[in-house]
Amino acid sequence: MAQSPNGARKVLIVDGDSTTRREVRSACVQDGYQVLEADTGADGLRQVDAVRPSLVLLEVALPDASGFDVCRELRKKDSAVPVIMMSSRSDEIDAVVALEIGADDYVVKPLRLRELAARIAAHLRRTRMESAETTRNRLEFRDLVIDVNERRIYRAGEEIELTHTEFDLLTFLASNAGKVLSREKILNSIWGYEYPIETRVIDVHIRNLRRKIESQPSRPYYILAVPGIGYRFTNARPT
Repeated sequence: MAQSPNGARKVLIVDGDSTTRREVRSACVQDGYQVLEADTGADGLRQVDAVRPSLVLLEVALPDASGFDVCRELRKKDSAVPVIMMSSRSDEIDAVVALEIGADDYVVKPLRLRELAARIAAHLRRTRMESAETTRNRLEFRDLVIDVNERRIYRAGEEIELTHTEFDLLTFLASNAGKVLSREKILNSIWGYEYPIETRVIDVHIRNLRRKIESQPSRPYYILAVPGIGYRFTNARPT
């Protein structure tokens, strides 16, 4: 039997609710992913170390810890693995907090499994495309250097840690330096969802990027807002 194209992709579900794990496992297995489960934050972090999952689905309310704290610890271990946080709370503040601490995405329960599957596929599709990249590519701006192939970024010669999504977003903006990009364009190009979501997710990631790459985040030089449309990355090259 031919191996599923998704056969090597491991999805780790960290959720204390067995019903949610069962439903998500079924959807993921149907799409050809290997699925691992953890019912506590501690077990989830252990499995991240042990199996190096391709993507983590992380519940906010865990029996032993806050999912936010688990996400912070996970980011210390791995800055690249995509993390989708799940919660029964639709409060925008929770979504913003999740994104600000390093989550790539946020979904609200009850889960719409087809939408969740689309989001998982979009994140994993990006990582697969990146792993196949063989051509070196560097984007250089005033004091900022983006090594696209090695997925490293330097500001004033110092390496800066970005999450998986932050790096993809920065690279997309920098590759289109000088162009005004709408939020919808950014969303479709980076997240690639087939389902509409709030573009607030973009604004939060932009704010995180500014904190990391701008010398004065409140007065950005690189990532500029275009009111009513989206963002533009400076096209100024090194002098």
